[in-house]
Amino acid sequence: MGLVPEEAVKDLQASMDKVEGPLQTTFRNVHQGHVTETLVRFLKAREWNPSKAHKMLVDCLNWRVQNDIDNILSRPIIPPDLYRAVRDSQLIGLSGYSREGLPVFAIGAGLSTLDKASVHYYVQSHIQINEYRDRVILPDASKKHGRPITKCIKVLDMTGLRLSALNQIKMLTIISSIDDLNYPEKTETYYIVNTPYIFSACWKVVKPLLQERTKRKVQVLPGCGRDELLKIMDYSSLPHFCKKEGSGSSGHSERGSGNCYSLDHPFHQQLYSYINQQARLRESVEPIKQGSFHVDFPEPPGEGEAAAIAKTLESELHKCQNGNGISDLKINGD
Repeated sequence: MGLVPEEAVKDLQASMDKVEGPLQTTFRNVHQGHVTETLVRFLKAREWNPSKAHKMLVDCLNWRVQNDIDNILSRPIIPPDLYRAVRDSQLIGLSGYSREGLPVFAIGAGLSTLDKASVHYYVQSHIQINEYRDRVILPDASKKHGRPITKCIKVLDMTGLRLSALNQIKMLTIISSIDDLNYPEKTETYYIVNTPYIFSACWKVVKPLLQERTKRKVQVLPGCGRDELLKIMDYSSLPHFCKKEGSGSSGHSERGSGNCYSLDHPFHQQLYSYINQQARLRESVEPIKQGSFHVDFPEPPGEGEAAAIAKTLESELHKCQNGNGISDLKINGD
């Protein structure tokens, strides 16, 4: 019989108390004053096994130190045109907050092309948003609500998902692996909306591969998901692609402050300003290096849930691409 959660937390806490030096410094950036909640996240990711959770957490801290993750928010993607190209092809934004105070991130999974820059820029951008969420957005939300808020909600828009997604699987798996290993249990619920037929076909083969705790977090909503999402957030916090029934997402047709993907949206303006401000502060101490911020990541992706899903998806998309098994998928796609 495994340890009960309280005992597991105490056991992991005792192990982490022995961590010193750079690992302790970067651990403070990870927990942001919410040590117990952080330990629980890593314990959940390792089925409440303190030994495995300790290894995972220490591996995460070593990864952060080796890749200078603590300073990634002072490394802007430059020139600005390159950053805009990344934003236009890696569709993500903060649309608002749930009524419980959790940040709501909108992700254009179907229309993200991830083809305007090298993989290193997309990885850098993804980690910067993770770090800004964990070091700025969540602490601000916690302060506002007077309690720890350490997770977010993600709404994934599948509009535009096509067989060409096969070309993006490797990069998406790299990003998913980084999150699985270093930012576990940061998402309360994944809401999936605007699902085309190809998603339904892929979901049937992917769902059995997910761990039970992951399955419980995923909700596939009908249509644009507006009615269901309004049960947990106000209309003003809905992602733009959920505000009108029957409307899909377009990362390119709707610019400006209404489209939370856009660089002109307040979230991205604040993020961009924050990174540039941190860069200026750091530049007064040492010169800022040009080019992408290279981060170590699994290449090719190794074992684990993300890798298994990627392999299965690749196989399923190849079937569709080659015209094999289409009739079977259509029969089962309801």
